[in-house]
Amino acid sequence: MANTAAPLVELKNIDLTFNPGTVNETCLFRDFNFRVDRGEFVSVVGSNGSGKTSMLNLICGTLNPESGHILLDGKDITKMPEFKRSQRIGRVFQNPAKGTCPDLTILENLSLADNKGKAYGLRRGVNQAKKEEYRTLLSQLHMGLEDKLDVAVGSLSGGQRQALALLIATMTPIDLLILDEHTAALDPKSSETVMDLTLKTIEEKNLTALMVTHNLRFATDYGTRIVMMHEGRAHLDSYGRDKAEYDVDYLLKEFTEISIELGN
Repeated sequence: MANTAAPLVELKNIDLTFNPGTVNETCLFRDFNFRVDRGEFVSVVGSNGSGKTSMLNLICGTLNPESGHILLDGKDITKMPEFKRSQRIGRVFQNPAKGTCPDLTILENLSLADNKGKAYGLRRGVNQAKKEEYRTLLSQLHMGLEDKLDVAVGSLSGGQRQALALLIATMTPIDLLILDEHTAALDPKSSETVMDLTLKTIEEKNLTALMVTHNLRFATDYGTRIVMMHEGRAHLDSYGRDKAEYDVDYLLKEFTEISIELGN
């Protein structure tokens, strides 16, 4: 049964073609429609080239559709630049370097995140008075980062950097959290830790979340809805109790059938 909540994100009649007019022209989306309802935690899986990351890029403004409309909380943001969308959309990437500044310290990274959307004037970029507040936030990650405020982010482990990137993405109020294969580059233990932190953050901040992942167990174990993309469309889309019926074996079976269909 579909979620009856109000839509937070809507993609309406989206057309998107890569390399138009060349021998490499590829039509990914044709009259594509998709919505994420407020309060949902959507897990998206699919093979390479199925449209998963392109859908995230359309929502965040990294890609622009040829036609169609993108709505956020009922407002058309199709022509809104990426930096303005980031005021309401937080994103955690597969590469932690995209969500943090590796050459800056943890304190400097948090200070920059804390100032997102604010005007910059002739004042100190790092607010020393907020150190204790930052320590409290970091202590909730249970990674010992509260004692490393003056350590460069680039020297942290992958799991620590992704946990920090998650904190940074949700530090200021947002409506939507985008998780772009944010555990793919981590070892299994770190992946589990970051997923637990992700769920805790989503629940505590009451966020709507859209997660692309290649980890089928994470897709089945986390979230309120699961979507499998294939050739620019939702091959499978299941909510709530119906989602609970899909396990890793079922998803693997679907992937196998798609692979056979493609002649692999």
